[in-house]
Amino acid sequence: MNPFLKDVAIDLKNRFGADLHETAIIFNNKRPITYLKQHLAEVYGQAIWSPQFFTIQEFFRLSTHLAEATPIAQFFILYHLHNDLLSKEGHEAETLEEFYPIAETILGDFSQIDYDLVDIDEIFMELFDNTQIDLQFQHFTSEQQDFIRQFWQSFSIVGHSAVQERFLKLWRRLPVLYRAFKEQLKAKRMTNMPTIYRDIVDGKAKNQEFHKNYKTIIFVGFNALSKTEATLFKKWQDEGLALFYFDADAYYLDDQQQEAGLFIRRNIYQTGLINALGDSSNVIGTRQSEVHLYSATGNVSQTKLLHDILENNEKDGKSSAILLADESLLVSLLQSLPDVKPNITTGFPLTQSPIYGIIELWMEVQHLITHQKKTKIPYTLIETFVNHPLTNISKEEKQSIQKLISDKQLFEVEVKELVFKSSSLVHFFHPIIRIEETIAILIHIVDNLLANLAQEDRIKQIDSNLLIEVRKTLNQLNLGLESLQPLSLPFQLGLISKAIANINSAIEGNPLEGLQIMGLLESRCLNFDHVYVLGANEGILPKTSSSPTFIPNSLRQAYGLPILENQDALSAYLFYRHFQYSEGIHLLYNGIVSESSSGEESRFIKQLEFESNFKFLKHNQQQNITFLPDLEELTVEKRGAIWDKLYVDFIEKKKKISATALTTYLQSPLQFFLKYVAEIKEPPSITQEFEMNNLGTVIHNVMEKVYLPFKGAEQFVPIQELEKSLITIDDLIVSEIIELYQLKGTGLNSLNSLQRIMHKIASEYVRLLIQHDVDHFIGIKIIELENDKDYVMNFPIEVKGKEEQVCIYGIIDRVDEVLLKDKTVKVRIVDYKTGADEVNFKGLDKVFIKNTENKALVQTLFYTYVYEQVTGRVGIEPNLYVARKMREEGTLFYAKSEILEFIYLDEVKKEFIAFLKTILEEIFNPEIPFKHDPNAKIYDSDPYILFYKNAINEENEE
Repeated sequence: MNPFLKDVAIDLKNRFGADLHETAIIFNNKRPITYLKQHLAEVYGQAIWSPQFFTIQEFFRLSTHLAEATPIAQFFILYHLHNDLLSKEGHEAETLEEFYPIAETILGDFSQIDYDLVDIDEIFMELFDNTQIDLQFQHFTSEQQDFIRQFWQSFSIVGHSAVQERFLKLWRRLPVLYRAFKEQLKAKRMTNMPTIYRDIVDGKAKNQEFHKNYKTIIFVGFNALSKTEATLFKKWQDEGLALFYFDADAYYLDDQQQEAGLFIRRNIYQTGLINALGDSSNVIGTRQSEVHLYSATGNVSQTKLLHDILENNEKDGKSSAILLADESLLVSLLQSLPDVKPNITTGFPLTQSPIYGIIELWMEVQHLITHQKKTKIPYTLIETFVNHPLTNISKEEKQSIQKLISDKQLFEVEVKELVFKSSSLVHFFHPIIRIEETIAILIHIVDNLLANLAQEDRIKQIDSNLLIEVRKTLNQLNLGLESLQPLSLPFQLGLISKAIANINSAIEGNPLEGLQIMGLLESRCLNFDHVYVLGANEGILPKTSSSPTFIPNSLRQAYGLPILENQDALSAYLFYRHFQYSEGIHLLYNGIVSESSSGEESRFIKQLEFESNFKFLKHNQQQNITFLPDLEELTVEKRGAIWDKLYVDFIEKKKKISATALTTYLQSPLQFFLKYVAEIKEPPSITQEFEMNNLGTVIHNVMEKVYLPFKGAEQFVPIQELEKSLITIDDLIVSEIIELYQLKGTGLNSLNSLQRIMHKIASEYVRLLIQHDVDHFIGIKIIELENDKDYVMNFPIEVKGKEEQVCIYGIIDRVDEVLLKDKTVKVRIVDYKTGADEVNFKGLDKVFIKNTENKALVQTLFYTYVYEQVTGRVGIEPNLYVARKMREEGTLFYAKSEILEFIYLDEVKKEFIAFLKTILEEIFNPEIPFKHDPNAKIYDSDPYILFYKNAINEENEE
């Protein structure tokens, strides 16, 4: 079967022969023109004088010399006129912010009134009783009169609600506003498309005879006609000037129940337009072809699924098109295409480009620093800026600001520190001095971005086109706002966002080659051998929402204005017509039910499945729960360069092994290797929750300052002296936080909200730690505080059959001598913890093992052993101050058995030494590789998590 446009080309040759150049051929859009030209060349088989080709709007523009007002210009004209009317009515003028939401609706209603030749006074007439309706609308059918009654019945009651009264005031104002709007356009020597249409019908066009420049006007592929179009088309047909080619199929044209044929039935049977191609064949009704229907597991999954379908089908060189019922899938589609030659004949939306992201970021920044007068902005905005592809920040500047944020853990960054000299957007973080220059400043940013796009490849060209369209829109806004300044910054930013949101970049390629990508509406008149429809969901095909309007549905029905059912009919036609021609039809929809998806295929598909002879082959995309094959365990053998580094660093050079290094090995030998042998540093990071190690640092430093005055005392210091220090705690913590984050200032006011939370928690913890000593002792001596130098010792182990020495050391938080209330004396090692450590344990067999469940006990015993060996003192009691649990559990380690057994006994210490020796010898045993313990608990914050096989498998299973 020939494509529709080829049938048109054959008929044109038969009708006009060599005189075709005397005609004008009109389409609804530009896209089919190229195809018809190709078919004409094939049909004629020789060079001919070409006819004139137009879109319908281009053709009607020939009737006037007036400039066409942009949507933004129309908005500002309407705004001024509306406020003039309010002033005459004695009402206060509306602000631009108040009027903007309704302006687009009013302009839309005015356009439809013009396109469908509705009398402005008649549709907005005030009618409050049925008698008036009978008198005024005798020329309407009874059904139309019923529609009008439905609307006015709600206003026939005595008195109106506040909402009704407000609506009626606007209702009465609209006819006046309509006429004033038209007069103002004329005074400015401007017009708009709806006015052009109506003026031609009313005989008011400046060049009323424009259509007579051609012997015949040929209209191809039209479907839904406005009343202006229908009136003109019938008039020109009656005058012998017009010819019509309707693309239709008897399957839906002759069946009154088929909504797909609604408009063509009206055109032919009501308006009386004649189809030059004669009666339509019943192609859809007789076809028994296969149609492939795919249920995908999500929106983006449709594009991934299409990748496989295309790879299997796009090998025969036939014409193919991807039709986007859901045009939001364009970007994910482009990212999922296989190695085929695509030709994008649809617009690329600004909102899905990086340009929109940088503009939105600038507006967010300005809202903070200009409107809210903030001197600091969240680090997340800085991260977005430096990582954005259009800012062109140098690697050095990017690393510099990231290091600053990480080192100081800056949740918020001073604006004055944000100067990026390597970027063309060097003033991006400068506050706006004069609010009326807001749009001008953004235009300058757009100009800088345009200057950076020097390369002319496809992606850069798309960006350039979008930036040019953004600049045009911003210039129009700037002109419109000149007489309205000053406006608030938030409103200007909101206006900018709304004005640019609908911008698209036309991506024109060769429509005769490659895989075509377009929207359903753009596919009018076009036919392809293979068609792939994406987003064929109920609720999308057809859409379930219509444009906002102030004309209620019942009145729209009475006056023949577009209603939601019309939209359904148009969508049905655009969808059904591909079943007339295409050999391979593939329909994909999102089968997952969500807030944005019904999870059902379009009802058009169900209708065809039920009524036609097509064979629907259903495919369900399966997201099988597959387990990855066992990943090869990351195992680091202790040989070659690795063994040499391990031996040289720790045996020869005596690199020190801490208690933390020991417990790291117990949890994961692989992590020990990565951290202490390979010396892979944790990446710098900042979170919106302060890290516990920073809290621990503050608490340790404050505790050192509190207890330092008691260090070296020959006599016990009365505990009341320690109690006095409680009043200094808050100031000490503030000072520590300021120093930790390198802040400016001296008081609590220099801390941000997150740091104040840290201050509050640290204050509670420090008071709790000190209060414990105040409550339990009557005197105290401090022997040692935070000593990270003196407690170092060599520990003998066996390596490859001979004795070697490794260096172990402890940073001891505190060693003290305390006088108890019963006058007894204890010498203690005290270790502070701010996490979830515990002083109780199930038994030593659960402590001295790999992946120990009580790292705190192992570490405290480690400190105790090192201290006793270095000082020669014995009988030291290990204490753990866990701020979260001290009140309930105390500070002494104890086993959970029938008898609480305190573990500072020599036997336990000896058992620990044997365990320590075993572990250290294992670390330096070349036969035992570094491997992660699969039973170890893994924390999300672990920076080495990607190295662990079991962690990766768990993520995939989820």
